[in-house]
Amino acid sequence: MVSYTEVVTFLQKLKGLPSRRPDWQKKLKKTLVKYFTMRQFLPAFGFDVGLTGNRCPCKWCSILNAMHFVKVILILLLLGGAPIAGWAAETVNPETPAQLHAASAEAAGAVAHEEHGVSPKAAEVGRIGSFPITNSMVVTWIVAIGLIVFAQIATRNIQQIPSGLQNFWEWLVESLHNFLEGIIGHKLVMKTFWFFATVFIFILFSNWVGLIPGMGTIGYGVNTPHGFRVEEPLFRGGNADLNMTLAMAVVFFACWIFWALQANGPIGFLLHLFAPKGESKGPLKVLLIVVFFAVGFLEIFSILFRPISLSFRLYGNIFAGENMLEAMSNLVPGLGWLLPVPFYFMELLVGVIQALVFMLLTAVFTMLIMPHDEGHSKAHR
Repeated sequence: MVSYTEVVTFLQKLKGLPSRRPDWQKKLKKTLVKYFTMRQFLPAFGFDVGLTGNRCPCKWCSILNAMHFVKVILILLLLGGAPIAGWAAETVNPETPAQLHAASAEAAGAVAHEEHGVSPKAAEVGRIGSFPITNSMVVTWIVAIGLIVFAQIATRNIQQIPSGLQNFWEWLVESLHNFLEGIIGHKLVMKTFWFFATVFIFILFSNWVGLIPGMGTIGYGVNTPHGFRVEEPLFRGGNADLNMTLAMAVVFFACWIFWALQANGPIGFLLHLFAPKGESKGPLKVLLIVVFFAVGFLEIFSILFRPISLSFRLYGNIFAGENMLEAMSNLVPGLGWLLPVPFYFMELLVGVIQALVFMLLTAVFTMLIMPHDEGHSKAHR
């Protein structure tokens, strides 16, 4: 067995190392690995693992020496096995980058097919010069022209005792008039009924026309392993387009400002927003002035937010309904014609409710800005 002193002496002669050079320990470790076997290497670093003749006969020392030896073996196996594991990982999956890209694209296409639904953006179906024509605009024009033609035919030959189309049209208009009159009063309904009735009828029939079979299923598309899929439908529900609902909300906001200024005047409009309500005196009046002045700014934010809330409420409900019908039609292959049927009846009800909600909210917003005696003239009779 070569002793530790003999190793150092041999290395000093071999490498010409001075006995007191500071870095001799680093070179010693490198040389030991290169020139000596494991039997000579481990004792040089203090591991007496029973390979020499000078091991301790104590039982616990033998166990500790064995534990040191196992630790060294595990470290060596770890360092030697890491490159092998990396090589094995590379050889298990020999695809080229192009193959990996193709596989990822195929997986993405499968996910896209599974998550396919109604696009939130209306598809462009044509142009008039530089003006784009979307599929929702086509349905909007169809509904508008249909309502105008229907109203003209129903009122072309008005009879004292209505029947047929005239009877239906008069029932619809008179029911809306009486309904709104009971909410906003006789004087205000005479001024604003034309807008609220038009909005209700237009939204109602736009919602119902969007449920006709063929809406969203007739158009340009691609053949897929799961069948033909329409990518650009020719028709789309008018209120399933945020542009349409936002346009109606902005038109109402412009009418609301006109009616408010007409009824209150510019000064009265500002007083309606910022002036304190009720009668008070002394310090309480000063406190109310400060409070209502701050509340006026909150009221302005509320007024400015109304077009956004009106448009997103209507759009969100109608768009969600179309997505639900699309999901039901693709849920079970071969039953796409049957599963959506119960949901069609629910969407008919949703179409009525959303038209009613839009009309009622616009009517109530208008009533709140009017003077008290005008907005509630019918109630004080």
